[in-house]
Amino acid sequence: MNQAGKDRRGRSRWAGVPRWARLCTIFGTVLVVLSGAVLVGYEALLARYEGSVGKADLFGDQAAGAKEKRSDISGPLNILLVGIDPRNAKQRPLADSIMILHVPASMDRAYLFSVPRDLYVDIPAFPKAEYAGGRGKLNGAMSHGSNVPGADPDAARGFELLAKTVQQTTSIKRFDAGAIINFSGFTKIVDAMGGVDMYIERDVRSEHRRPDGTLREGNPNGYGYIGPQAEYKKGDVHLNGWQALDYVRQRYPRNGVPDADYGRQRHQQQFIKAMVDQAFSADVVTNPVKLDRVVRAAGQSLIFNGRGNSVVDYALALKGLRSSSIETIKLPGGPVNSGSRYLGEEFQPAAKDFFTALNEERLDAFLLEHPEFRQTTK
Repeated sequence: MNQAGKDRRGRSRWAGVPRWARLCTIFGTVLVVLSGAVLVGYEALLARYEGSVGKADLFGDQAAGAKEKRSDISGPLNILLVGIDPRNAKQRPLADSIMILHVPASMDRAYLFSVPRDLYVDIPAFPKAEYAGGRGKLNGAMSHGSNVPGADPDAARGFELLAKTVQQTTSIKRFDAGAIINFSGFTKIVDAMGGVDMYIERDVRSEHRRPDGTLREGNPNGYGYIGPQAEYKKGDVHLNGWQALDYVRQRYPRNGVPDADYGRQRHQQQFIKAMVDQAFSADVVTNPVKLDRVVRAAGQSLIFNGRGNSVVDYALALKGLRSSSIETIKLPGGPVNSGSRYLGEEFQPAAKDFFTALNEERLDAFLLEHPEFRQTTK
């Protein structure tokens, strides 16, 4: 892994992050950085926060000397946000969560959608990682691309192949920025905010946690866990860090999520909007100590590449976004099987029309004609 993927002591940023930390609140983490950024002076931010945000060549163009810095960031913009299952520094990471934020030319709103990590796709050849290309689940692109012969895996290089694969799959021509999120800092961000208030759409029980937050024990007689379960009741609730992480992980019908991973995606998007609301709340923005704690925790949890523009530049460009101006999208999909063997997920044909509308800047009209693409958030 390159130096951008290590902390100040030279340790991997991903070391010690548990495999179960499968979370898709990527955008919420980034928005906490962006929303906090606009509340204090630009120069002060550059000095105080920019250094805590990891930097890496996520798109493979910096080695060629590409400098695309623009004094003014303008739309349309496409931003790729990825959370990884790093396991440890010696093992190749998987892209466990993949989201895209599309900001139209007007820059006054945004569209956020998840791309299933199990999407069954063609992954292009990637010579710099000695990968010949093949067919497989989308999250594997990060793993294949991160290969560095004779050295530890490089998550930034894996992001590059993942970005190429997502572009090929969605027909999105270019990503203007990207981020890799370190899940280990997520609970600290939520706790630094004082927790997050959100509406839970149905009763959900935890697969992994007891009511006090400790891990449930493995079942000695078979698959699964035993012991009392943390519960998240339908209605308005307040979640602290471990509860938020646990809630957005749940995806099994036996735990109250009948639509499995698609339900988990919806819950994650609902939480993102609640997290954005909390980041802009008076409780955060008028409390300098809390705001500093939140922005520092968020900055230390991500690696960002703005193709020449810093995270602070993007903070200023997107300062007008609020949860009310973020449209969450659900893309239609279903399973791909070979006989009785599950291969992954695939988009339904209507998803292609969505991406065509996105690339042609016609999403407003498309959503009027296809309201079923609008994600339910409450």
